[in-house]
Amino acid sequence: FQLNSHLTTLASIHKIHHTLHRLNLTEDVGQDSHPSACCSRAMPPRKKRRPSTGDDMSAKKSRQDSVFRKHETTQIREEETFSSKRCLEWFYEYAGCDDVVGPEGMEKFCEDIGVEPENVVMLVLAWKLDAQSMGYFTLQEWLRGMGSLQCDSTERLRNSLDYLRSVLNDSTSFKLIYRYAFDFAREKDQRSLDLNTAKCMLGLLLGKTWPLFPVFNQFLEQSKYKVINKDQWCNVLEFSRTINLDLSNYDEDGAC
Repeated sequence: FQLNSHLTTLASIHKIHHTLHRLNLTEDVGQDSHPSACCSRAMPPRKKRRPSTGDDMSAKKSRQDSVFRKHETTQIREEETFSSKRCLEWFYEYAGCDDVVGPEGMEKFCEDIGVEPENVVMLVLAWKLDAQSMGYFTLQEWLRGMGSLQCDSTERLRNSLDYLRSVLNDSTSFKLIYRYAFDFAREKDQRSLDLNTAKCMLGLLLGKTWPLFPVFNQFLEQSKYKVINKDQWCNVLEFSRTINLDLSNYDEDGAC
């Protein structure tokens, strides 16, 4: 009886052990298979976020701003660029149906740019245009000269007046303008400049910069000369640049 009882006990213990062993195996398999099962699952595709109404409006506004800035930049560039077409149209505002701006057109032109016809800056402008006759600008002179100044409108020329005045401060440019003035002012069928015109031009060029000009002008008025030739004209400029204010280096024989 004791033996049978003992065997029954052993059998029960073996059965329990066998059952526990099976349970352990089942757990091992479950642990081993769990990662592979997890990895084998395919990740679901991410859905793209649909832009909201606010995002659509912001993107649209950004594109519109970009187009506007590009258009604005193009306009500014076009406005800054010299236009031969605008320059030509500007010329005919004063020339009318002719190919030359005459005295009437010149008067209106001076009024528009805010300069008196007798102002020295008009002489500098004529020099820049290489105008051949006082009181007249031909189409060719206008286009060539205004092109060099990059002026195709009244406003642009107004903005260039200070520059034109500053040209007179350069001694080399002043000498060129002074020599140009003689041919510009004289009658084209004459080789000399009549005295009255010469005095006006000298006053325009030297009146404000040469302290002795009033004395020299008085000398011209009392002189017997009726005309001044080009050599005499050029000598006046040299005289004004070399003579002392007290005339201490004056040579009566004509050499300073």
